Amino acid sequence: MRQLVYYIGQSIDGFIAGPGDEVDFFPVPDEYATWMFTQFGDALPTHARRLGRVDDVPNSRFDTIVMGRRTYQPALDVGITSPYAHLRQYVVSTTMTQSPDPAVTIIGGDPVAAVQALKAEDSPLDVYLAGGAGLAGALLPEIDRLVVKQYPVVAGAGVPLFSTGFAPTSFELTDVQSFGSGHVVLDYRRA
Repeated sequence: MRQLVYYIGQSIDGFIAGPGDEVDFFPVPDEYATWMFTQFGDALPTHARRLGRVDDVPNSRFDTIVMGRRTYQPALDVGITSPYAHLRQYVVSTTMTQSPDPAVTIIGGDPVAAVQALKAEDSPLDVYLAGGAGLAGALLPEIDRLVVKQYPVVAGAGVPLFSTGFAPTSFELTDVQSFGSGHVVLDYRRA
């Protein structure tokens, strides 16, 4: 069975975005950007893959993305209806009932059941959970792996890594990648 991987960036104090969903305060130096392009190019939006010249590289980690409506909205705001054209795209939303693009499927019901079905598919590639915090909290029982990109910045407030009730869930740290810039990537597997 394939895994649900929550690949996400956060500040030192655990915020994935600012109070207004800002992410532009996360620094991305060249060495770190190169790592993201080469190691997790599948998880980049299609326009970023073009910029990094990895748009013609076959997917090696993911073939499917699951995201919440707030994660999808910035693409819609600039007229992009299929931001991850290289992946099968699912948007979990209780307010969006119809997809603006045939390549994007709306999950209006139980996201846990939908993700369980995606994980049960026969594929060598995993499912990428892009966020946000509420969706990650709802899907915590299904998350098999966390890849947390920690940026060397304190946000002070914003959107947390998870938004859920008290739910202690153990993960085992399996790898740490650090960069001279102060960026750290923490790879956890469900214990």
